[in-house]
Amino acid sequence: MTTTTDSAVAAAELEALRAAVERARPAYLADLERLVNLDCGSYTKVGVDEVGRWVRARLESLGASVTVHPNDLGLGDTVIGEIAGNDPTGPTVLAIGHMDTVFDPGTAAERPYTVDERGIATGPGVTDMKSGLLAGLYALAALRETVGLPLARIVFVANPDEEIGSPASTAHIERVAADADACLVLECARMNGDIVSSRKGNAGIRVTVHGRASHAGIEPEKGRNAILEAARMVTSLQALNGTWPGVTVNVGTIEGGTRPNVVPAECSLEIDLRSTNRESLEAAEEAVREIARPVVFDDITTDVEITGRHWPMEKLERSGRLVDHAVGLAAALGFPLHDCATGGASDANTTAGMGVPTIDGLGPVGGYDHSPDEYLETGSIVPRTTLLAALIAAIGRDPDVRSWRLEREAKAAGSEDLA
Repeated sequence: MTTTTDSAVAAAELEALRAAVERARPAYLADLERLVNLDCGSYTKVGVDEVGRWVRARLESLGASVTVHPNDLGLGDTVIGEIAGNDPTGPTVLAIGHMDTVFDPGTAAERPYTVDERGIATGPGVTDMKSGLLAGLYALAALRETVGLPLARIVFVANPDEEIGSPASTAHIERVAADADACLVLECARMNGDIVSSRKGNAGIRVTVHGRASHAGIEPEKGRNAILEAARMVTSLQALNGTWPGVTVNVGTIEGGTRPNVVPAECSLEIDLRSTNRESLEAAEEAVREIARPVVFDDITTDVEITGRHWPMEKLERSGRLVDHAVGLAAALGFPLHDCATGGASDANTTAGMGVPTIDGLGPVGGYDHSPDEYLETGSIVPRTTLLAALIAAIGRDPDVRSWRLEREAKAAGSEDLA
């Protein structure tokens, strides 16, 4: 294996990229304000699709061939752009950014985009992840303006539903990831500037308990109290914490009953599981199913539904190669960079779980995602977007990454011969 150094992209090329991003900074900030001030929670299709139309136009202006994939779940459409590079024999890079936020309609009007005297921007989705989405698009623009795209192609996925587990877009991501040599996910950097090389996996589970209603005062014995059964489950589910290293279990919501004088016929629990590795996540899921078996009454029944799942993003050896490039390029740009593990899931879990070398957290620096205090350090926009652009170029030029593609193509050819 060759050694990664900051010479993967020459100093003059880095300066040209930085200057191009710096010139585009006012336009970036104007676009950031526009996108943050749109209500585009995962279930606000009209807002997500408005962002999608903007992304589509931006991709097309960069020379991309764009496909929009509608869905039948009432969510936003998935936008996928493909840009041909300058080297048909080079690798294919996949970039993923999401368009949705966790915020309800009206949030943008309540606390619109603002920037204070320190250069701290706030507003719904300012880091999670409008700034990362824009970093990807502006990095591509800087590359086209300066050093070009030294790869076969780059595929850009704008995901409409990441905040709810990507139910509509995962199939599209998996399809394009199957032909990718590396994947860059554009979530914001951690608050300390770290990029992300591994993430916990998560599973959302809904347990619905079906009992039987009756009059709570006249004939309570004829009822089967679904809340009582659910309460028994809650304590057992929470007791799973600590059973496996790196696994957390949280019963986040409980809902049931109609009124105090009725024995409740139904109750549901929403459970969040997280794990650092797939084996433990599968074991925890099975434990939840076992706990969900009714024990209080024989004639109570339960349904267990997986509402969403991301397998853990475990750090692949080849992902480490991408980290090395990022660290070397950051040093050449004048700032330190480290990779880390984090507990939140993203679309990086999907691609890494497929074996695609993947790193995440490549957007600008910010924090307090999913809260009214969410913020972005606008001073990080230029260095982080420059880093992203340089990283794409370095991946395209890396002979090791190119060898991964040749290896994969050889395996595919061998499989076809055996067929």
